[in-house]
Amino acid sequence: MSTLISEARVGKPVAVTSSYIAGEWVAPGGESHAIVNPANGETLAILPYAGAADVDRAAQAAHAAWLRWREVPVVDRVQPLYRFKALLEKNVRELGTILTRENGKTLEDAMTEVKRAAQMVEVACGMPSLMMGDSLNDVAKGIDCRTVRQPIGVCAGITPFNFPGMVPLWMYPFAIAAGNTFILKPSERVPMTPTRVVELLLEAGLPAGVIQLVHGGREVVEALLAHPLIRAISFVGSSPVAKIVYKEAAAHGKRVQALGGAKNHLVVMPDADLPQTVDAILGSAFGAAGQRCLAGSVLVPVGEVAEPLLELLVKKAQALRVGDGLESGVAVGPLVGADQKKRVLGYIEKGIAEGAEPILDGRNISAGPAGAFVGPTVLDHVERTASVAREEIFGPVLSVVRARTLDDAIAVVNSSEFGNNTTIYTKSGKAAREYESRVEVGMVGVNMTVAAPMAFFPFAGWKNSFFGDLHAHGKDAVAFYTDQKVLMTRWF
Repeated sequence: MSTLISEARVGKPVAVTSSYIAGEWVAPGGESHAIVNPANGETLAILPYAGAADVDRAAQAAHAAWLRWREVPVVDRVQPLYRFKALLEKNVRELGTILTRENGKTLEDAMTEVKRAAQMVEVACGMPSLMMGDSLNDVAKGIDCRTVRQPIGVCAGITPFNFPGMVPLWMYPFAIAAGNTFILKPSERVPMTPTRVVELLLEAGLPAGVIQLVHGGREVVEALLAHPLIRAISFVGSSPVAKIVYKEAAAHGKRVQALGGAKNHLVVMPDADLPQTVDAILGSAFGAAGQRCLAGSVLVPVGEVAEPLLELLVKKAQALRVGDGLESGVAVGPLVGADQKKRVLGYIEKGIAEGAEPILDGRNISAGPAGAFVGPTVLDHVERTASVAREEIFGPVLSVVRARTLDDAIAVVNSSEFGNNTTIYTKSGKAAREYESRVEVGMVGVNMTVAAPMAFFPFAGWKNSFFGDLHAHGKDAVAFYTDQKVLMTRWF
């Protein structure tokens, strides 16, 4: 068992036995980094980094395990996942607490993340049906044809800091259930949650070698992208890095799904239900301190709705309590670290310098001197070409770009280089249908807080929000983690 579990529950600094390779918890010999609670600066753990040699050992072990695992009947492969789902649900508060301490989001939000992760496992447990092929007799005289889906081999996942409990489970439950083995490289900023989750997976009875956990930085990522035994790479992170991952992994002959950043627009029509709309906007823009790839970051009020909307929005946003996510009543936790706080503050200052009006300024929030806190911030009269309207900030900052008509609002949305998520708030079915049809965005909501697809639908970003062909989870995940084989037979 990892030393993480023996002491992290009681809040003591521990040396994380950081990697699980070839059936053993090992402490790589690379440089070590402190894992810090962003709410108070407390050192939670020490993380030793793995290197290229560790990746090679993990890939070799995963490949050897795959040769055995692919022969296990699919109905038997999903049995450990059934038990794993039950363990996730049983330990949801413990996992949520670990997640909050290293990431900063509120405990309620963290526990919801764990529950969404369990839903991914639940869908993957349907693999006996999900990876079924097709068949047709007599495609020609005396000839029958059928298709089967087969596992592709060793797969790897590189995951971000903002959802350490859920995003890894977009990947490896589907890969494992399909008959592959998996190497996980989670964000080095939040290693404790994915480590604990892997421990639960092993407790559920997954055979040694089917899952590998390798913590580290750039050296580990580069080794994963280049290793010849790794057949597929799944990535979630910023768009610049997603582009690199997509290019480098594809150059080494790998199948790739690389999910990038976002700039999500919230369009409010004059007929919208303002109280419900404002509550949805608050959750979208300021939940998880804005550190979601589906967070609403550009508010587009249409016509005369702007003034009453912003008045109510600012009033309610001012009432949101900022603080340690483990404290009761806190709605907005800290950013993931001091560097991210500096980045977000820089964007606020840049937006003001470019002409925006800060009608709600969260720069001087007093929620703990050692914490990485930025309060909810609303910048009005933002030009659509401004940096804060175009670039991903990843913080609790909402830029207001006013539009005259629905056509104008759609033009604002479609001018973005990103295409991850958007929501329209309206009572008009005609307006909603037109918006759904014309916006160049992969996930569209109507009167939603966050239009996040369930595990049985794909996470379908467009443009610079996604690089690849097959998206994460849903039916796309089954196709991504399998190869389709066509079999034709004739008997004499």
